[in-house]
Amino acid sequence: MNQQRIAVIVGSLRRESLNRRLADAVAALAPPSFVFMQVGIANLPLYNQDDDEHQSAPVLRLKADIASSQGVLFVTAEYNRSIPGVLKNAIDHTSRPFGHSAWSGKPAGIIGVSTGVIGTALAQQHLRNVLASLDMPTLCQPEVFLQEKDDLFDAEGGLGVASRPLLQAWMVHYASSVMRFCG
Repeated sequence: MNQQRIAVIVGSLRRESLNRRLADAVAALAPPSFVFMQVGIANLPLYNQDDDEHQSAPVLRLKADIASSQGVLFVTAEYNRSIPGVLKNAIDHTSRPFGHSAWSGKPAGIIGVSTGVIGTALAQQHLRNVLASLDMPTLCQPEVFLQEKDDLFDAEGGLGVASRPLLQAWMVHYASSVMRFCG
């Protein structure tokens, strides 16, 4: 079976990011033929259209990471009921200049965790709207909106017993969607 490289973009820069922990834990649930690689977005300059013709080295590196992947997993926090600015900045950079988007046709999955009761539901919906404009087929069901609670992660950083079945089922659907688009 061919190896499927998945670019993972965590929409939080915090050292103790719950979403980075979630990204690590959910990657462990993937089929053996899937390799998840977190790509950095912390060192990107603010997007400025004047820079489209001479993109910085961090932007070109991110675009190359996305282009070389068979799919993308967005693991995002929710800030003020939307996606974090750092995530939108990364998306804007890698979709430019017009006609040279790294995203087109890449199957996407979206998950996230927050301390709020609705998890990252609104951020995920906003991100789905953005990804639709980028021609990214995005897994719509099942949706996973996680609230951080004591049993979400176990002591080793993996998924807790209660959250594992939900995320394992999500991973099965995500992996199937990537295979459907990438063969």
